[in-house]
This record gives sequence, structure tokens and C-alpha cells, in this order.
Amino acid sequence: MAVTIAPRRAGPPAFESVRGELWTVNAGLVPYLDGVALQERLRAARQAGAIADTLLLLEHPPVYTKGRRTAPGDLPMGEEWYRMQGVEVAECDRGGRVTYHGPGQLVGYPIVGVRDVVEYVRKLERALIAALADEGVRAEVREGLTGVWAGERKIGSIGVHVQRGVTTHGFAINVDCDLQPFEWVVPCGIEGVRMTSIARETARGAGGKRCLGRRVAWRLAEELGRRQRLVSLPRLLEQVETGPAAAPASPAPRELESARA
Repeated sequence: MAVTIAPRRAGPPAFESVRGELWTVNAGLVPYLDGVALQERLRAARQAGAIADTLLLLEHPPVYTKGRRTAPGDLPMGEEWYRMQGVEVAECDRGGRVTYHGPGQLVGYPIVGVRDVVEYVRKLERALIAALADEGVRAEVREGLTGVWAGERKIGSIGVHVQRGVTTHGFAINVDCDLQPFEWVVPCGIEGVRMTSIARETARGAGGKRCLGRRVAWRLAEELGRRQRLVSLPRLLEQVETGPAAAPASPAPRELESARA
């Protein structure tokens, strides 16, 4: 299980006005290090009670991310070679080893308060499996291995970090991305693993990252026992500055309907 836990101090505060909500934000294409900085800012806000539990849904330009257990052999061609292919290499504080993010992949970063980290990861797994089933892909977890698998190939990766009871990092699902960059490394430190995508498994493509994002957000909210609320990124950042947490203005009925699709 790809998890790291920072030394624990006081946990995240409870706050009445947004108890039971999962704020879902579609952030679009975000450079990886900008995404890390955003997560850190939101984690501090969640720890301070300025925002509710939040799910960031986004996409990254091509990048290999090195978890805390990354071994030298996980990037066998050398970092400069990967950069010459147009793929950045970045360090991060999540658990696990090397993974790849790129266009055509749905990345989710839940910034949520947790007490039981193992159970939280199980909830992530169940949410991803259910969302993939909604897309017509039968997926499962494998004993002793991280992520979510479709048959003999891996379709989704999970790696989290927990600090003072609040999570960062999260999951990535291959929707219709280029799978070649996975072949250049040892994905998640698993020798011989082959990757797949929704497009490859269904032979018809998928409803797109936004459609899958709605499915994942809905399933994760169910697993966490939360009500989903759609929030724009500017509105979320405004809330970070103004806290303590209060529910943002309700989305239009059409937005709510799409969130439940």
C-alpha cells in the first residue's frame, strides 16, 4: 500500500456548517508542481477548518513522479533522457515509487480528514472499482499490490500522504492516455507490469475524463458518507482566504444533476 504518514499532532477540526460535504473541483490542466503547491495550501486550510473535505480533479502535462520509496532502477534510462522525451521528473512526498501522469489521464487529489488510513485507502479502491464498472470495465485489487487492475493489466494507481490527519495525493486512472511512457520505467516499482486504459479495455473509448470524474466523485462521496457539492476553483480559493468553512453558494440544479450522473 503506497501511503506515507507524517508525525501526528492535533487532527483536523470538526465544523458544523459543512459537516458531511465533499467539495468537488474540476481544475483542468495543471503543471505537476503547481498541483503539489495547491494541495499543500488546501491541506493547511482543511486542517484549520477553512474548507470542507475537498476533491481536486485534474490532468497533468507529462511527468514522472518519484514517491518516497523510489529506487534508482525505477528510471533506468536516467532522468535527463526522460526530459529529452518531453517528460518532466519530479520528487513528491507520497508513498510508493515511480508513476507517470499525462494527458488523457484523470488524476484525483482528495484533501480529506481521516482517522483510519488503511480503511481510507480501501474506500479509494472501492470508489475507483465502482466508477470503472460504470464505464463498463471490470476492475479489482490484487493482494500485496497497490492500485486497481483490469485483468492482467493495471489501470489505476493510488498513493497518498497523511499529515496531521489530512490527506494529499490520491489516485490516477488511465482514460485514453498514451501508455508508452509507462514502458520506459518500472511503474510503481512492479517489475514486468503492463498498463491499460479505459479506451483500450472497452475498444470504444470512454465518455471522457469529465464524465469519469463525475462518476468517481459520486462514488467517493458515497464511500466517505459525504454529500457532493460542486465548487469552482476560484470559489474554493476565496474560501481558503476567508474561512472558517461555510457552504459555498449552491450550484444550479443542472450542475447538481450532472454531479449525480
